[in-house]
Amino acid sequence: MHVWSRSVGQHDVTIDGFVEPGFERVADAFKNNFIHNGDVGASVCVYHQGRAVVDLWGGLAEIDGPARPWTRDTLCLMFSSTKGITATCVHLLVQRGLLDLDAPVASYWPEFAAAGKQDIPLRWVLTHQAGLAAITSDVTLDDITGWTGIINAVGAQEPNWEPGTAHGYHARTFGWILGEVVRRVTGRTIGQFFADEIAGPLELDMFIGLPAEELPRVAHLYSPEVAPEMQELMDQFMGPDTLLGQVLSGPSQLFGYNDMWNSPELLTCEMPSSNGIGNARGLARLYAGLIAEVDGHRILTPETVDTARAVAVADPDKVIGIPMPFGLGYMTPPPFGPEGSFGHFGAGGSLGIASPEEGWTMGYVMNQMQLGLTGDARSISLLEAVQACVDTPPSGGSSP
Repeated sequence: MHVWSRSVGQHDVTIDGFVEPGFERVADAFKNNFIHNGDVGASVCVYHQGRAVVDLWGGLAEIDGPARPWTRDTLCLMFSSTKGITATCVHLLVQRGLLDLDAPVASYWPEFAAAGKQDIPLRWVLTHQAGLAAITSDVTLDDITGWTGIINAVGAQEPNWEPGTAHGYHARTFGWILGEVVRRVTGRTIGQFFADEIAGPLELDMFIGLPAEELPRVAHLYSPEVAPEMQELMDQFMGPDTLLGQVLSGPSQLFGYNDMWNSPELLTCEMPSSNGIGNARGLARLYAGLIAEVDGHRILTPETVDTARAVAVADPDKVIGIPMPFGLGYMTPPPFGPEGSFGHFGAGGSLGIASPEEGWTMGYVMNQMQLGLTGDARSISLLEAVQACVDTPPSGGSSP
């Protein structure tokens, strides 16, 4: 269904999809993100009580050269929203009895025991307490895209701080450690396991490690425009000698939030913390399958979900420097999420979130990255709109 169209700047922006009566405010917030909050292309999806009530997409997947519209099937890089997918794979294996949260990582991956890491339990990796936020050895991009090289570096790494004494955001190592544990236990990469056991049964258009034939569907990612005052703060707190700088630009200062993420090499490899690719529909449906049955499928039991979303750490984060509450792999809650919600945001604005008590989930992805100190105005406005709709019974509704 055609929902909305208008000219924004030099381009015509169209939004398509559907909105059920009672959820029109989400459509309004989504439109407003294009008019006032800088969205170029994006999708948003909301599930309520196990079924989709909002599924919208619009804008442009690419603005360079001939404009490419964002369609129903457009995919987008989700950065750390991928961590929620990775955590889900781990919890499914725990639920099946193939992993134990309190077992040492080294019991599944013996080489991990090097440099005094033999007693680090799986639980501490999920809660960012493993003390392995930064990899200090030299690695190459080929090591990372080829998996084995970076896994050897992680296995040999000495902890950055005493494991278990503090939590600090493991921006990339979270995925490498958990991904290797999944590979050791199942014989499949985490991308393969996710495709077989979760994405396939739930019919999710999502990937960790994009098949090369899907590359034409991926939206071009646009780097954030950083204000001078923001750049000064970033330079101050993210220098190469700081732990935050080593984590976010590492390993070996290989990474930045720039055009490198549009390269086929980074889109098609498996980085289970950073390069999940999908759309809002997939994120919302994934989280819906965690808290309810969706078309006959439920991923995790209520007991597993309650264990995973219980707040495990909430003190100021040793890497980020501010309080970052985490359960077992999920943010609990994500910034601006309601009490009891869980999920994960991604750098630049993407978000997957579930509110079990209220029965709703939301996914949001976009190709214009934004960085800020007070959260992303786009995802915040969408969260507020969803909450308002759930709190207000429908009264017949109207066309968006």
